[in-house]
Amino acid sequence: MDILDANETDTWSGGASFTLRNRLYRLAWLVTWTLLASWTPAPMHRWRMFLVRMFGGKTGRYGAIYPSADIWSPANIEMGEHACIGPGVKVYSMAKITFAPYALASQGAHLCAGTHDIEDPHFQLIARPITIGTRAWVAAEAFVGPGVTIGEGAVLGARGVTFRDLDPWSVNVGNPARKVRGRRRQS
Repeated sequence: MDILDANETDTWSGGASFTLRNRLYRLAWLVTWTLLASWTPAPMHRWRMFLVRMFGGKTGRYGAIYPSADIWSPANIEMGEHACIGPGVKVYSMAKITFAPYALASQGAHLCAGTHDIEDPHFQLIARPITIGTRAWVAAEAFVGPGVTIGEGAVLGARGVTFRDLDPWSVNVGNPARKVRGRRRQS
């Protein structure tokens, strides 16, 4: 059983949504991040990416993770070259969250890969992956819901909210986010 599995079986039988092993892994991560990363100077990105890799995450050689980032499970993080998790970004990585090369989540953004089944009497957890495409930008304090793909070069504007995929090279704003214009392709 993988330490990241939300349930040990497909049918909930009561009790915690996560295995003891998973909860201990996340506790060890929290202690490690608190003691070895959260207080470090902002330029120490490589050190923080190293810690993410030590806990099962995948990062490119170059990129940035700021010390005030809040990563729920580093094993569910994949970062391409030059991707950035900015200050105060909440990465609720109950499922895989992928940052393609040059993807950026700005200060205070919230990437939430988990929700609950409101029709289930047990209110069961549902975890679905998020992908932030190459050169895409999730702006300050924006929210990205479970299962969303932010297309290549797409922008989710400040405080925007999306529970749906965003088209490549589009600019999207509001709650719910709506496309307001295209964006010039970059190479």
